[in-house]
Amino acid sequence: MEPVEIIEDGLLLRPWLASDADDVHRACQDPDIQRWTTVPRPYLPEHAHGFVTELTSRSWADGTAAPFAVCDATTGELLGSCGLVSIDRTLGSGEIGYWTAPWARGRGVTVRAVRAVARWAFDALALRRLVWQAEVGNHRSRLVALRAGFQVSGELRLAHPAEGGRAEGWIGSLLPGEVPAAGTPGAAGPGTLDARRAAVLSRPQPVLFATAGGIELRLRPMEGRDLDGIVTTCRDQETVRWTSVPHPYQRADADGYLAYGRLSWARGSSACFVVAGPDDAYAGTIDLRLSPTDPLLADVGFMTAPYARGRGWMPAALGALTAWGVTSLGLARVEWRANVGNTASRRVAEKAGFTVEGTARGGVPHRGERADVWVAALLAEDLT
Repeated sequence: MEPVEIIEDGLLLRPWLASDADDVHRACQDPDIQRWTTVPRPYLPEHAHGFVTELTSRSWADGTAAPFAVCDATTGELLGSCGLVSIDRTLGSGEIGYWTAPWARGRGVTVRAVRAVARWAFDALALRRLVWQAEVGNHRSRLVALRAGFQVSGELRLAHPAEGGRAEGWIGSLLPGEVPAAGTPGAAGPGTLDARRAAVLSRPQPVLFATAGGIELRLRPMEGRDLDGIVTTCRDQETVRWTSVPHPYQRADADGYLAYGRLSWARGSSACFVVAGPDDAYAGTIDLRLSPTDPLLADVGFMTAPYARGRGWMPAALGALTAWGVTSLGLARVEWRANVGNTASRRVAEKAGFTVEGTARGGVPHRGERADVWVAALLAEDLT
C-alpha cells in the first residue's frame, strides 16, 4: 500500500519522516502517553528512530497498518500520531489508534485527525467498520472517540494492555456515514455532560471534606489499611440486618470491595469513598452509584463503623458527597433507599436534606426475599 497525505480541517496527516524522531521522543516522555499506550518504558531515542524509519514504513509496505504523523497544515509542526494500527481486509475492518503531543492538547487536534483518517479509510480503502479500543479509565481517549462519531458499546479484555494497566478495555465502532462533518462539534462536545465528566473522571478520585460537631471528616478513596475496619463493620449485627453485605463476611470480601471501588471509578460508574474521622481512621463507607440508563440519576449507599454511630458524621458525609455529585458530575437527582424499619439510615438521609417520597413494596432483594423499602431523594435545586 502506497503512503498518502491527507489535508483536512487545518491538519496535514502525512507518513512519518526520519526528521520526526526527536519530536516523537520528546512527546513520548509524557506521563499520560506512557500510562495509556504501549510505548516502551523508558522511551529512548532509538525507539523513536525505529518507529519513524522502520516500523511505520513497513506497515505501509505490507498493508497491515496506516500510521500518520499529525501536523499543523500551515506550520508543519508535529502535533500527534493517528492512524490505523491494524487493517483486516477480509473483514473490511480497521482499528484506530492515536496520541496527542502534550504541547498540542486542548485544541481538538486528535478529534479532527480521527475524523480525517476515518473518512479516508471508508472512501479510499472501502473499509466497512473502524474499531476503537482503550483501557477502562482512559476517559480522554473515550471522549475523542465519541466526538469523532464512535459508538462506545461495551467492554472487552484487552489482548495487549499497557504495562501495569488494567486488562479491562472499552470498545467502540464507527461505520461509513457516521463520521461528523469537518468543523462540527459532534457528540460529547465542549460543555456536554460527557465532556464535564471526562474532565473529572480522568483525574484521580478526589478527597472531599465535611464537618460534624466541630470535627473535620475526610471522604477519601479506599485503601488497604481500611480493610480491617470494613470487615469489622460488615460483621456487625446491625450491618448484617439492614444491608446485603455477604454473611458471614470474609477478608476476601473486603479485598473484592477495594478492587470494585478502584475499577468503578475508572469506569465512571461509581465513586466509593471511605469516611475518615480524626487521625484519618476508618469510620464508614459511602458510595455514589451512577445509573446505567439515566445519566442525571444516581443512588447512594452507606454504612457506619459501630464506634462512629450517633455522632452525626454520616449525615455530614452524605451531604458533602451529594453536593459533589451535583456540582461536579451534573446530577439532577440522587436517591436513597433503605429497608423499612431502618430508622438510623433514614435519619441520616433526612439530616442530609433528602425528602422521603414513599415506600416501594418489595423494592429490593434482601437475604433471599423481597423487602419493602423507603425511598427518598435530593434534587439539584434542593441545594440552591
